Amino acid sequence: MIFEKIKIGGISLNNKIVVSAMCQYSAKNGCPTEWHYSHLGILAASGAGMLTIESTAVNLSGRITHADLCLKTKKQFTEMKKLFLFLKKISNIPICLQIAHAGRKGSSHIPWVKKNTALKKNESSWKTFSASKIKKDKGWPIPEELSQKQIKNIVKDYSHTIRLAKLIGFESIEIHMAHGYLLHQFLSPVSNKRNDMFGGNFENRIRLPKLILKEAKKIWPKNKILGTRITASDHLPEGIDIKEAIKFVKQIKEIGFHYVCVSSGGILTKTNLNPNKKAFRLKMAERIRKETKMLVRASGNLNHPKLLKKVIGKKIDFVALGRAFLSNPRWIFNNFKIKSIPRQISRGFKK
Repeated sequence: MIFEKIKIGGISLNNKIVVSAMCQYSAKNGCPTEWHYSHLGILAASGAGMLTIESTAVNLSGRITHADLCLKTKKQFTEMKKLFLFLKKISNIPICLQIAHAGRKGSSHIPWVKKNTALKKNESSWKTFSASKIKKDKGWPIPEELSQKQIKNIVKDYSHTIRLAKLIGFESIEIHMAHGYLLHQFLSPVSNKRNDMFGGNFENRIRLPKLILKEAKKIWPKNKILGTRITASDHLPEGIDIKEAIKFVKQIKEIGFHYVCVSSGGILTKTNLNPNKKAFRLKMAERIRKETKMLVRASGNLNHPKLLKKVIGKKIDFVALGRAFLSNPRWIFNNFKIKSIPRQISRGFKK
């Protein structure tokens, strides 16, 4: 089942293992650097069914750190296209771009410099925005609550980035609505305490994400893949739960998206999530798939070959792996005892 083709939208993946988006914090002025060529070049030849480029901000204030990728300016477009064309010289693996806005999680230190720490004014910090004036954590600044006019501009920024991704030629885009970033901040009652049309009840909290999803549907080619990463649970008593996630996924399906990647947690630094537990999101992903009939991809400590053989095509449709490929780019070849996978290396590593 794992190595049977799966058609998503108008694109066929050669197998059901996808390289997950993994922030590298190595960009310069929002543009990819030599690190991205090396890191992604190796993963393009990993044997995976699709490669996802890390979370890419729709504007500069939407970055997590100064070293995040961004796709808004002409320069950023040119440099991202160069990277895309380079990867296509290595392999014709379908490539997905994950698109996001960090919201109150922005203006942060690079994790290995100071983990979970906001930049100070003398460190070139910037103003952050969120659904409400609620800080991410102790020691973090209070974000500015987005006005309705600013929300409209955020939607425009997403639309602009999606159009640029279309021009570059990506086979897929993935709208990031999890891990405590801006759209998750609107979705979750933990961080959204607004009293207007973008806050309060469920329909109001999903309003901004839906506006962006509908814009993506209008812009993105019908013969390519539309996906999104969602939060199945905040792992908090007052947060998003699986029932609410299922209601939202049904609406995502109605809009016309092809898949959801099931994630969870991240709205606060500490929740009841246990990321060390094997396949800790599998049951939630299975339930969402069963109750929505949506194509479901799962993530979360699933780098166990025997387990994947049992669940892919039965409990979930496909899987996203990150750390497995970081530790061993030939993880697929080594763990499934195969010599080659179709549509892999086609040319050399010349830029």
